[in-house]
Amino acid sequence: MEKGEEDCKAHCLILPFPIQGHINPMLQFARRLRHKGIKVTLAATKHVFKSMQEYSGSVSVETISDGFDETGFKGESADEYSSRFRQVGTQTLEELIQRLKSSCCPVDCIIYDPFLPWGLDLAKKLGLVGAAFFTQSCAVDHIYYHAYKGDVKLPLSDSEILIPGLPPLKPSDMPSFLYVHGSYPPLFDIVVSQFQNIEKADWLLFNTFHKLEEEVKLLLQHHFEFV
Repeated sequence: MEKGEEDCKAHCLILPFPIQGHINPMLQFARRLRHKGIKVTLAATKHVFKSMQEYSGSVSVETISDGFDETGFKGESADEYSSRFRQVGTQTLEELIQRLKSSCCPVDCIIYDPFLPWGLDLAKKLGLVGAAFFTQSCAVDHIYYHAYKGDVKLPLSDSEILIPGLPPLKPSDMPSFLYVHGSYPPLFDIVVSQFQNIEKADWLLFNTFHKLEEEVKLLLQHHFEFV
């Protein structure tokens, strides 16, 4: 039994999209939760787990499968990867949660990367709290949200793009998935579809500094009503 597990306040399972830029901020957040007396388990894909450097710390790591245990995520096959990960990941993550039920501190909450919206579907199926953790800044997520809603017309044709809460932007100021529209179609779908079921989430968490993005955060709060 992990030290302190018998009196943990809650148990959060962290589900990151399996690339370094998404794992690192979620891992840092997991460590902060652990300092608050919350038990945390990071669900890493088998391929990512094999490539991790020697791991030490207070966050437990368990493995799930994305269906590509030998190769992991490859951008050129994002469509196939996303579909397979949804199928196999949902199954193996549920098996992990069921196995952890027998511990002294079963899982109460799934904190998932919105790139994996099925993590929220599974949380609701199992009667768990579902919290979305956006690894990018509020400004970037705000832009993607307006693209998802169709407020930002693609491909970009205007010389100036006006988005509430942000200064006027040139097309070249926009995220590359929008600026070079059609250059990475499957990855674009993953980025934009992260909002598809967000209204079902119990919490929305953003990797940001409040004072730097206060206005944009308030706008996101207005959009989602509970940021």
